[in-house]
Amino acid sequence: MPRLSEVIAALENLWPAERAESWDAVGTVVGDPDQEVTRVLFAVDPVQEIVDEAVKLGADLLVTHHPLYLRGTTTVAATHFKGRVVHTLIKHDIALHVAHTNADTADPGVSDALAGALDLRVTGPLVPDPADPEGRRGLGRVCALDHPLTVREFAARAAERLPATAQGIRVAGDPEALVRTVAVSGGSGDSLFDHVRAAGVDAFLTADLRHHPVSEARAHSPLALLDAAHWATEWPWCELAASQLDEISDRHGWDLRVHVSQTVTDPWTSHSPSPGAPN
Repeated sequence: MPRLSEVIAALENLWPAERAESWDAVGTVVGDPDQEVTRVLFAVDPVQEIVDEAVKLGADLLVTHHPLYLRGTTTVAATHFKGRVVHTLIKHDIALHVAHTNADTADPGVSDALAGALDLRVTGPLVPDPADPEGRRGLGRVCALDHPLTVREFAARAAERLPATAQGIRVAGDPEALVRTVAVSGGSGDSLFDHVRAAGVDAFLTADLRHHPVSEARAHSPLALLDAAHWATEWPWCELAASQLDEISDRHGWDLRVHVSQTVTDPWTSHSPSPGAPN
């Protein structure tokens, strides 16, 4: 069986920590480098529900997309929910490793997985990484559809193929407009509107779209905007990452058992449409 240090080295090769944004908190949060790893669980959020799932599964390593302590802390006391997560992990010899913005810009990365879930053909990064001479890494992806769909049809595809959430898919724009090219970005994406407009695409699918940026974007152009749940746009990466680790395990003869959590950790739990609201 591989040691944690060996598995982490493989993960760091996929998502080097130095490619994370300066404000980010990636890497190993909990874990003994010498402990053996036999079972790994991938998830979006390092919350108690996921940690309890890792315990029940008998996982030795939990890999999440979102950091546990993004802004640092002065305590890991179990009186706080994040401290309880740390205590549970240590008590059950479960390591925690985070790949966040370094997985967003990877090749393949979070937005590649999102495009794959939507059956889109990636043509390049939305915001290329200038340090990548091949021009494949970067934030977001520009994609093409195999055949045109209306905005309504494309939104229905997203609602069907992304994990189900209370929010579903919100749309800004003409539902009958044709979509041939799409930009996608897993997670919060309304800081990318300038890049999306420069890409000249027909639609942009992302998450956490806010009122004012959307209103201004719609005033700029007929670009259609599709707003999915943050968790739903990033969960496909867990399946991609798990398959990458599976391949590494097979190559090294590690015989790891790699799992993807199906637990929905999107914080929104229900949705009541306004009577008479447009559909």
